Amino acid sequence: MSAPGGRFVRLLALGAVLLAVVGVSACGSDNSGDKPRTVTVVGSGKVTGTPDTLRADIGVEATAADVSSALNEASAKVKQVTDAVVAAGVERKDIQTQQVNLSPQYSSPMPGGTSAISGYQATNTVRVTIHDIGKASDVLAAAATAGGDSTRISNVSFAIDDDSDLMKKAREAAFDDARSRADQYAELAGDSLGKVQTISETTSGQDQPTPLQRDSSVGATRVPVEPGEQTLTFNVNVTYALT
Repeated sequence: MSAPGGRFVRLLALGAVLLAVVGVSACGSDNSGDKPRTVTVVGSGKVTGTPDTLRADIGVEATAADVSSALNEASAKVKQVTDAVVAAGVERKDIQTQQVNLSPQYSSPMPGGTSAISGYQATNTVRVTIHDIGKASDVLAAAATAGGDSTRISNVSFAIDDDSDLMKKAREAAFDDARSRADQYAELAGDSLGKVQTISETTSGQDQPTPLQRDSSVGATRVPVEPGEQTLTFNVNVTYALT
């Protein structure tokens, strides 16, 4: 019959073996789970369309000895420009004030002297949206004639007023391109393409500025306007699962 002390030693040894087995089993298990394998590609889609809208900032400048005179002159001139634009076929709701600015003008100082305020310059700028491209030349010419040498035309840009159909086609082209690229990568890797995991997109191509110079003659002739074509570009990032 074994002594109580010997039985206790054997029990401790058996417990140690059981703990070792449990420890190995725990180390061999993966509770975190495997992350799905994926492939991320960038697809690109381009479509072209003819602009049907022109936007232009039309401003006037006025210089006078005092603030009130400069502001009053600029206000009178911009009203003449606005009335001329409306008469040329633009609705008043498509004319919006963009900037009113008043700044002092300084005289050139004599040697050893300091400059002094010699007058004030006022500017008033409106943004004109022309929905009928066929009228754009006459509208710009009418504005230039009404404002005279004080007229300033800038930020001329063309746009497609309703580009929803074009954007839809660009998205479809971009997604098809992404799918084709992902299929190729999956085949090269010896995998099959699974479900889409994420999608994000970017677009560009609208409102392209066009430089425009105004003739300083008293009666401006029709300003040549060529809308050409605009390209809408969609880039889409798509992540697919690999199976």
